[in-house]
Parts: sequence; structure tokens; C-alpha cells
Amino acid sequence: MAYKALHWFLLAHLLLLQIANTYARVPAIIVFGDSTVDSGNNNQISTLLKSNFEPYGRDFFGGQPTGRFSNGRIPTDFVSEAFGIKPIIPAYLDPTYDIREFATGVCFASAGTGYDNATSDVLSVMPFWKELEYYKEYQQDLREYLGNEIANFVLGEALYLISIGTNDFLENYYVLPQRSSQFSVEEYQNFLAGIAGNFITELYNLGARKISISGLPPMGCLPLERTTNILSGGVCKEERNAVAKDFNEKLKGLTADLNKQLPGIRLVLSNPYDILLEMIQNPEFFGFEDAAIACCGTGLFEMSYLCSKINPFTCSDANKYIFWDSFHPTEKTNGIIADHLVKSTLAEFLW
Repeated sequence: MAYKALHWFLLAHLLLLQIANTYARVPAIIVFGDSTVDSGNNNQISTLLKSNFEPYGRDFFGGQPTGRFSNGRIPTDFVSEAFGIKPIIPAYLDPTYDIREFATGVCFASAGTGYDNATSDVLSVMPFWKELEYYKEYQQDLREYLGNEIANFVLGEALYLISIGTNDFLENYYVLPQRSSQFSVEEYQNFLAGIAGNFITELYNLGARKISISGLPPMGCLPLERTTNILSGGVCKEERNAVAKDFNEKLKGLTADLNKQLPGIRLVLSNPYDILLEMIQNPEFFGFEDAAIACCGTGLFEMSYLCSKINPFTCSDANKYIFWDSFHPTEKTNGIIADHLVKSTLAEFLW
């Protein structure tokens, strides 16, 4: 019995070393958030907010729509590839994948959700807290698959990516009366930052140590926002951009505070604001031809089911556009953003 126990002990350690050598410092990418990083979870829930139909995914591997809100891959796919893990991160609710694929990366994100539970109610999508519940379920499955020691190593060394928050403002606060009558903009920002802090702390308590939280993009420059600003010439809504920048500053402060409060955590703010704004202001430099409208449909307002295969106005080459639909970037844009983040805030996790 002692010999057999020693045998399994040594085998576990050999497997642990193999994983460490194979995947360097990040053995898995684990994703939480909204449509910016949802790789298909909304396909499996009862909501109108889906993208598992053409022309979504037309430039994805095999030209297949997957539920990603883009013509191809999304930023987290590119990050996973840059870390040498795999070219795409599967959705946790996708029945065609199982724990074997999830062991090196999994996505819990749900398009349309936000920090605020009221945001997820708007389009009946998965609330942010539910993503964490699925993650706990995943932890159990991973421990059954790899054993406690190896699973705990993977969970502790994995890189956790969080991208969420735009919907709280554009789908909730500025559209519906509940939160705007309850909070000023700054109060709402503080409310959301508090939820972010609690989420990260709970992730930490569950074993996460390497965490990236994404800031908001220049949301006033999304094609849909510019369309609603038509009386001003369709320019970016600078007040929306200012709110995004202010919220990002609050996340920056939160990141600094949690790095001091939680021993061993390595929390970074991966801010897409500046690089995306640079693309919007200087599209030709990045090889784009249009920054104001999207590729799909007229490029002014279409998203989800309005971005359909039968729409005759959809562009033929998405690489000329920064945005795929009125809310989401093209695969080319996603790749540029991911490359920028990997070479900046995420670089410390590569070596």
C-alpha cells in the first residue's frame, strides 16, 4: 500500500511538472464578462441577444457562426493564442465541448450582461454572479478530471480575464429610468466598481491569483451611439467617452487597492480605451477605411438579428472596418487590441 501511494504521489508530481513545462506560467485562460468576450454561451440560454447565425462568424475558422459577436475571433481567443495555449476559448455552456477542452481555457461570459443585475434583466441574459457559480462548478469538474493537486495548480496559475461594463451604461443607465433616478453617474460608477471589487475578491478566495480586469472602451464612438448623435453630425458622444474614462480611473484605483489588500494577487487593468480610440481617430494608420460605421448592414444600428445574412448592405471586406456591427469590433480590430494588451499589461504573465 505504501509503495502504491508513493507511486501515485510521484506520478502526480510528474504530471504537475509536465503541465508547468508545457504551458510555462499560464496553463489556462478563464474568461468572464459580456459580448466582448462571449464565445457562445448565449446560444444556450433563452434570450433574443444571439449571434449564432450568418453573417456572424463568416471569417472564423470554417466560416461558421459560433455565437461570438464578430465576423471572426474575439480578443480572448487572440490572447490565448499569444500565450501558446490554443487559438480559441470555448464557451462553458457549449455542449460540443467538455472538461478536456475546458482544462486549458473556458469562457463563462454572456453577451448583454453587466456588473449590475438589472442590466442582465434587460435582455434576459446570464447575470454576472451566475458566471461565478458556473466557475465553481467548473472547479469541481476540473478537480475530478485532473486530481486536486494538479487542478489547484492550474486554477492558481491560470490567467483570469474580465471584460464587462459597457452595457451597464448604454443598455441600462442611459436607457431605463430605474438606475438613473436612483444614482448620479458618479454614484453609479462607484456602485459598479464596488461589484467589480467584490467579484475579484471572491475569485481570489476561490484560488485565482493572476487577474486582468478590462476598462471601458470609448463607448461614445460606437456606431450605434454615433447614429443617435446624428443631429450633431454623427460624431462621437464625448460625454459618454468621458464617463468611460472616469470609470476606468475608478478601476485603476480599485486595482491598486486590491493589490495591496489581497496577498499574492497580481491584478492588472487592461484598458482598451486608448488603443481603440487611436484606431478610430487614425484608421488609415491601422489599415482601415471606415471608423464611423460598421460592416454589417448599413453599419448604423444593426446588431444581433438585425445583422442578418439577407441584409444587402453588409460589406464584402470586414478588414476595412473597425466595427463589425453597431456595437462590436471586427476580428481585425480584436486582434490589434489583444496584441496591444499582451505586449503591455498582460506581458508580465508571459514569462
